[in-house]
Amino acid sequence: MSGGNEGGRAGGVARHGDGSGPFAAWAEVDLPGGLSRIAGLPALARTTERDLGRLPYAIRVLLENALRHCGRGFVKEGDVLALLDWDAAAAERSELAFMPGRVLLQDFTGVPCVVDLAALRSAVARAGGDPAVVNPRVPVDLVVDHSVQVDYAGVPDACLRNMQLEMQRNRERYGLLRWAQGEFGNLRVIPPGVGICHQVNLEYLADVVRRDGGAGPAGAGAADLPWVYPDTVIGTDSHTTMINGLGVLGWGVGGIEAEAVMLGRPYFMLVPQVVGVRLAGKLTREATATDLVLTVTELLRAVGVVDRFVEYFGPGAEGLPPADRATVANMSPEYGATCGFFAVDGETVAYLRQTGRSAELCDRVEAYCEAQGLFRYPGSPEPEYSRVVELDLGEVRPSLAGPRRPQDRVPLEDMARRFHQDLPGLSKGREEVSKSRVELDGGRESLRDGDVVIASITSCTNTSNAGLMLAAGLLARRAVELGLTPKPWVRTSLAPGSRAVTGYLAAAGLLEPLEALGFAVVGYGCATCIGNSGPLPAELERAVADDDLVVAAVLSGNRNFEARIHPSVRANYLASPPLVVAYALAGTVDMDLTSGPLGTRSDGRPVYLRDLWPSPDEVAAQAAVALRPASFRGDYEAALKGTEEWQTLDVPRGALYSWQKNSTYVREPPFFRGIGPEPVSPADIRAANVLAIFGDSVTTDHISPAGAIAPTSPAGKYLAAQGVAPVDFNTYGARRGNHEVLLRGTFANPRLRNLMAEGREGGWTTHHPSGELVTIYDAAVRHSAVSAPLVIFAGKEYGTGSSRDWAAKGTALLGVRAVLAESFERIHRGNLVGMGVLPLELEPGVTVESLGLDGSELVDIQGISAGLAPGATVRVRVWRPSLRQRLSIRAAAPEGAVYDDTAGVEKAGAGPVPEGRTFTCRARLDSAVDVEYFEHGGILPRVLREALSRPPASPR
Repeated sequence: MSGGNEGGRAGGVARHGDGSGPFAAWAEVDLPGGLSRIAGLPALARTTERDLGRLPYAIRVLLENALRHCGRGFVKEGDVLALLDWDAAAAERSELAFMPGRVLLQDFTGVPCVVDLAALRSAVARAGGDPAVVNPRVPVDLVVDHSVQVDYAGVPDACLRNMQLEMQRNRERYGLLRWAQGEFGNLRVIPPGVGICHQVNLEYLADVVRRDGGAGPAGAGAADLPWVYPDTVIGTDSHTTMINGLGVLGWGVGGIEAEAVMLGRPYFMLVPQVVGVRLAGKLTREATATDLVLTVTELLRAVGVVDRFVEYFGPGAEGLPPADRATVANMSPEYGATCGFFAVDGETVAYLRQTGRSAELCDRVEAYCEAQGLFRYPGSPEPEYSRVVELDLGEVRPSLAGPRRPQDRVPLEDMARRFHQDLPGLSKGREEVSKSRVELDGGRESLRDGDVVIASITSCTNTSNAGLMLAAGLLARRAVELGLTPKPWVRTSLAPGSRAVTGYLAAAGLLEPLEALGFAVVGYGCATCIGNSGPLPAELERAVADDDLVVAAVLSGNRNFEARIHPSVRANYLASPPLVVAYALAGTVDMDLTSGPLGTRSDGRPVYLRDLWPSPDEVAAQAAVALRPASFRGDYEAALKGTEEWQTLDVPRGALYSWQKNSTYVREPPFFRGIGPEPVSPADIRAANVLAIFGDSVTTDHISPAGAIAPTSPAGKYLAAQGVAPVDFNTYGARRGNHEVLLRGTFANPRLRNLMAEGREGGWTTHHPSGELVTIYDAAVRHSAVSAPLVIFAGKEYGTGSSRDWAAKGTALLGVRAVLAESFERIHRGNLVGMGVLPLELEPGVTVESLGLDGSELVDIQGISAGLAPGATVRVRVWRPSLRQRLSIRAAAPEGAVYDDTAGVEKAGAGPVPEGRTFTCRARLDSAVDVEYFEHGGILPRVLREALSRPPASPR
């Protein structure tokens, strides 16, 4: 497929007149919905004599985007040709200005975005500019989905009670969002109680092919014609990637990058390598889409796909329904890829019809993608890929993943052995099983290591998948029929990804058996998977703490990092929804579910998992009855109105947000204060103190403020000083509009391990030169008082996990100038650059361990002031000063010591500098735009300076 037909029709779409625009490739065509303009890929291929068919489908989507925006100012003809000539094996990759069609926000990351935009308006107004220049220029959807907490579970009215508490706790934040929806054009807020952003995107927001009047360059001719183009999206949740299962190219970015795109700047990226995953065969009766994605995550983590696109193809991919594809695409961040893409095909169109999309849209998707070479047919020729990985679906086996990372897959039959193998690492060295007696609901129970205290069918990954949810319901129904119940120490919950899930479970008659086992709906939002799992019984928590028990959680989520699910639960396992129900019945992970009984019938006969497991035919029969397009349409029409309490919120008015000085939820952030019209060139870093030293796999969960706020923490003390009672502290996520809280909560994770903390877990470090063990926040305050710059050292995969912009914002506000790590995860690296923090990659062979650091060192980084190019190297020197030298440096040079390598600390008069160790690092400024942002001190100062230089623009 190299280009289409030469005549008036291309792929069944009628053309009108000759081509125009770059490469004469813009065309007027008849499509369902009317006459439209397209950036024609077949015409481009003909004009340039290139073979479109050799390109991966994801690259074709990028190519259309570049062609449509070519000549607009950011994209040149050479950029289009670079994509046409995409080299699968190229190590050196060119930069691309990608213009996403829309932006998706969830409220934990969306509230900071709105706060930043409101602060940007205030900054523009203070500078004498027009605040209306600050307005989203692309469509933005903000889905309120991360604020519900599971205070009530296992009872029929849990959802109602949790939502009432949600509104009470978040009224001020929600008022801010309602203000933003009224004052910013192009911003739509999806109210609480609708579903998680990924599933709402999949079932409702995504068009696959969009049609609007603002998608192409102005002055293109025939301005009255709307453009038709592939739906593309970036989101502030890393699992935005779920939408790739529907053929929509999208991925997660940091909130500050999303803000730049919202305000009209491109998302700058390097043209990616694309790893092809050829799927063959089909899943067995016992295997689920969850088992598939856990297998894929393990496989691709071993292969190494960080910063790459993954594209699935082959007969196995063609046979996967879109819900299964979405499950696999969702976990792209867990296997490290930018995205996991499935091309549009007949299954895609069928899913759009099934979920209630209009006939016109479905017809347009099919016609447009066929005409553009974006439609994958069964047996289509394989594109070229940077590498091809093979997976036979028939070899996928029932699995879980844990106890700490999603890539650590555990075969179901191996769970007991692996738990005992992991127990010493979870219990600080203990190998023998610990036990405890605990009072629960009037009875005395024996609790032991491995017992499941949380079993949650939670919203991420799996609840978009009707097959998995129906399978869980069928298993629950059979368990109820046989008289089985969960163990009394298990806290069960069901947080569907959307109201549509509740609708089809009810239509299939499966909601009642789930409720009978305690899996009553607790809310529609991201719950257990991000730690909003609610409280465990106080007696149980005391037993866990007093007897050092390693209890477990089993959840149908996508992340199980330390302390993410619940601070008292050390072993966390990802599993399919039906397995979550099974483990609630078993009550422990310390058994083999493939051979051991889950419980007994009333007559004493054992019940095994095989007795409960539904067949694929049973699931398909339920789906045929329960999945109705009209139900999807009706559920969304009702839910999008919001509750009466949402509709009657007190909403501020006016173009400028009225900041309340006494607010503990929404404060004007400091990011735009003191910014001049021109950037100040970054200087070399001299005599920086080390704030923390971390090992491998430090996640954004470890870095970013998340979970409950402890009364004894710096954030808790701050709130108490503001007159907030501990019962009203809420979570760090709910207070993401207040930088004072989040600054104090950065690096506060209770499972964080800093090598400078004398073996103590949590947000602790050793302050130098005093040698005192203090919180990381308090150490940063002390260093700031003497104007000491700070650096952090870390191992591999620094910043893996969610796209949490506050992991970078908090780092920057603590005074960290550079992070030196063995490797970085994509999103967090970009976030650091976006906040003006320099990410430095240690040279091969240099590790945190080999440097022999203890944190008392000072660090010099030279080569910054001379100007950095993409991928430049800098010289790093690590040395240990005497106490006299350290104090003299700080006293004489508050901005850091000024010296050269031969004369010592000249201004300090402290004698010669010890030699220490010198090595080079690669500056992970991967593109010219990275360099630009770093030189401006981050994206936000760059955006402010740009906003002050341009007139208001109408949103598109």
